[in-house]
Amino acid sequence: MGWPGGQATQRDVRSADGVGKEVVAAGRAVLDALAADSGRAFAFAWEEFPWGCEYYERTGKMMDEDGLDRLKDCDAIYFGAVGWPTVPDHISLWGLRLRICQNFDQWANVRPVHFLPGVTSPLRKADDTALDWVVVRENSEGEYAGLGGRNLSARGQGGEVAVQSALFTEVGCERIMRFAFDLARTRTRRKVSSVTKSNAQQYGMVLWDDVLKRVAPDYPDAETESVLVDLMSAKFVLRPEDLSVVVASNLNAGHSLRSRQRPGLAASADLNPERRFPGMFEPVHGSAPDIAGQGLADPIGAVGSAALMLDHLGLPDQAARLERAIEKTTAAGIRTRDVGGTATTEEVTKALIDALD
Repeated sequence: MGWPGGQATQRDVRSADGVGKEVVAAGRAVLDALAADSGRAFAFAWEEFPWGCEYYERTGKMMDEDGLDRLKDCDAIYFGAVGWPTVPDHISLWGLRLRICQNFDQWANVRPVHFLPGVTSPLRKADDTALDWVVVRENSEGEYAGLGGRNLSARGQGGEVAVQSALFTEVGCERIMRFAFDLARTRTRRKVSSVTKSNAQQYGMVLWDDVLKRVAPDYPDAETESVLVDLMSAKFVLRPEDLSVVVASNLNAGHSLRSRQRPGLAASADLNPERRFPGMFEPVHGSAPDIAGQGLADPIGAVGSAALMLDHLGLPDQAARLERAIEKTTAAGIRTRDVGGTATTEEVTKALIDALD
């Protein structure tokens, strides 16, 4: 994406529940400071919407009916977290985040796994081994396609039937695998590890495996392996140094292979790689009702997601500045309590801004 005279105005949208509001506000503060220090190379025009669980409790909807039309012309969506105890999770998730992901065909979810200085990882190998990999999640179909229904409730209590179908298409499998291989070509270790469960899921995951076998020869410069999800979960712990790019279906990447970072640190990007729609950038954590409003939330994941957003929008040098600021901040011991520190959200945010070089 280019802008006349090298300058940019980026319209972003904020929507969140619980600590999502706090970490996105922190991310905005850091991004605005970055823009102010860029020599007017770019700027942000923020547009905020009140959508979320509070909005649902007032209106019966997670977002406005014309919400997608209002979002589609934005450059990016900066998203915090969705969910609250008073609203069923399937309503909050499908009514907002998945509604955006599916309608904007954000089929590639990217989750880098970084181990930050000064932060003790639950993964012991991170203490003395250089680890750096990225999980690529198929984000539009698979087990989260939303196909199925509940029927036969007229039979009375105990007689209802629910059917939930996973959807795997050749097109969907191929595009996410090619995305993973293309990403691997940009990394020091050119390797793609595909996660499967084809021993039990004899239709959808066998198609997944067949597409991998067809696509892999087009990338002779990359290593390829196919690993059952059970074994991959063990590999994440026992041999993480053997990983570079991991590609998996919606469920397998979203849950079984959750990154081995602390919850407040992980960043992610939901991308429509064809750029027909804006991408959405969000930390990998929930709304944390137990600490919401107390100024204790860790903003690192949100700021890391902002770095992914800047890189996607053609500002890799600015993204690198954010990543360096994160590392300087954690190395200096300025951390929230979830990662062994005592700093507040506000104190970490200030430290991140001060660390911008």
